[in-house]
Amino acid sequence: MTRYFTKDHEWIDVADGVGTVGITDYAQGQLGDITFVELPSLGRDVTRGEAASVVDSVKAASDVYTPVTGTVTDINGSLEGEPELVNTDAEKGGWLFRVRLSEPAELDALMDKAAYDEYVAGL
Repeated sequence: MTRYFTKDHEWIDVADGVGTVGITDYAQGQLGDITFVELPSLGRDVTRGEAASVVDSVKAASDVYTPVTGTVTDINGSLEGEPELVNTDAEKGGWLFRVRLSEPAELDALMDKAAYDEYVAGL
């Protein structure tokens, strides 16, 4: 499995043509306590850069942009009752949705961990 990052602080793990999407630990730290997560509907077609989800916190509501084009195949139903999972486990158990990639070459435009860490260090 390979993990990629966006400048909007989303991460995506890709395995077998399906990407699991979430927000980074940096992003959840900026948002503060997460109070609600709006997830995309199953079967929804999403386009890279499109707002696919919304994370509400005590500070603000923030769009989560899909890093790739494809179709939503799964959502993290645990977040309906436990949105705070995004705070406590942002880069694993607090994932938001999965998408079957229709344009795998889009991954080439994303950052690896080292590039993302360097990007965040400059913020």
